[in-house]
Amino acid sequence: MSLLEKVEKTVKKYNMISQGDHILVGLSGGPDSVCLLNVLKELSVKFKLKISAAYINHGLRPDEIPREIQFCQRLCDDLNINFHTKEIDVRTLAEIEKINIQEAARILRYEALDHISLTIKAHKIAVAHNADDQAETVIMRLLRGAGPAGLGGIPPVRKKLIRPLIEIERSEIETFLSERQITYLIDSSNKNTKYLRNKIRQNLMPVIKSIFPSATRAIVRTAEIMQQENDFINTSVTKALMRLMSRKTDERVELFCNPMEILNIVILRRALRVAIDSVRGLRGIDFDHIEAIIELIKRGKPGDRVYLPKGIRAIKGYSTLIITAEKPKKLSTYVVNEPKDVFISEASLLISIKEFKRDEINDFGDGKNTVVVDAEKIKFPILIRGRKEGDYFYPFGFGKRKKIQDFYVDEKIPREDRDLIPIIESNGDIIFIAGYRLDDRFKISDNTKRCLQIKVIPKL
Repeated sequence: MSLLEKVEKTVKKYNMISQGDHILVGLSGGPDSVCLLNVLKELSVKFKLKISAAYINHGLRPDEIPREIQFCQRLCDDLNINFHTKEIDVRTLAEIEKINIQEAARILRYEALDHISLTIKAHKIAVAHNADDQAETVIMRLLRGAGPAGLGGIPPVRKKLIRPLIEIERSEIETFLSERQITYLIDSSNKNTKYLRNKIRQNLMPVIKSIFPSATRAIVRTAEIMQQENDFINTSVTKALMRLMSRKTDERVELFCNPMEILNIVILRRALRVAIDSVRGLRGIDFDHIEAIIELIKRGKPGDRVYLPKGIRAIKGYSTLIITAEKPKKLSTYVVNEPKDVFISEASLLISIKEFKRDEINDFGDGKNTVVVDAEKIKFPILIRGRKEGDYFYPFGFGKRKKIQDFYVDEKIPREDRDLIPIIESNGDIIFIAGYRLDDRFKISDNTKRCLQIKVIPKL
């Protein structure tokens, strides 16, 4: 079977393209991407495809880049293919995100290809990963202790990204180019053994192939099996997450703890990875992080947490596990000089303060969201603020002084929420913990003539 026939078989097997698709090819000038471009050009007649190509300038090899762009432009001109280029700033991203250059380049390369594809209205983005790349990836992940998802290797299709050469070995690509006398360039960084992939490619794979000549094919087959089993597990994970999820936003997900404590460990690990990925696209999280979260679920106390990369925290609540990338908020201090409505933006609450004569009060409140206090015991200005160390008050109906910290613990208020609870203060004394409890010293009595009604109103 020819290389062209094998690629067509792979394309059909994974349903990579449809009739009439516009495909953007990631083109570097190297043998793999040059082969891919030529193969898709030949298949374009049969599938009625429109082919475009893009070179992404990483800025990492300034001496070689102009020659590569010129080569790719000439190749596309010869094949009558539209050619695009885009520059990316790899070093800055690597520095900001504290990741290695290769990872930063990968992230920005795919973002750039996606941007170009949207601009030119391409349906698919084709990149030139081959079977040897797949085998190297599986070995790298095996050495790093990856689970089934990682050992599935590089997916042949991910959304609109396709890899038509994923079942083609590098030797077949080189033979194809040689027989057709198609020229290509060699990226000098591919020889640099400071990168793990190059060490595996140049040092380990030749040894493996000397013992098992068909090793690449065997590893690719294993990766395909792992991908299929991974898909099956993901179906179970999706069903589990539907039962586990309490609340979800773009940067925060809450999962019920009790069901997770008895969930199959394989499903639990994967569900946690999916949940973490959903709040900030944090792929490749360490196994140790997942195990630490499982320990938190099973044995942690409310308020305990595990810190993950990129500012993500896993926090044990009283009944839920909170995974969040939100920056912790704290209340500003609001000075109130007279009865009025005050919007507390950090907590999305409206604090409504109104003055009444005692006999005008109809709503004495529930003691939590609405309270009535003796206005003659209040001195303006009053403050609305967050908690401070050493805060205490006299909870209504309790009769004794109590630290705010102890009150929050008794009320089972999650630590993440405590800095967003408005505390209303007069002349250094706490009047009211908004939404929770009035201070006993400010309650109305038979002698009260003027009242302040304080309401806590959530603003959606």
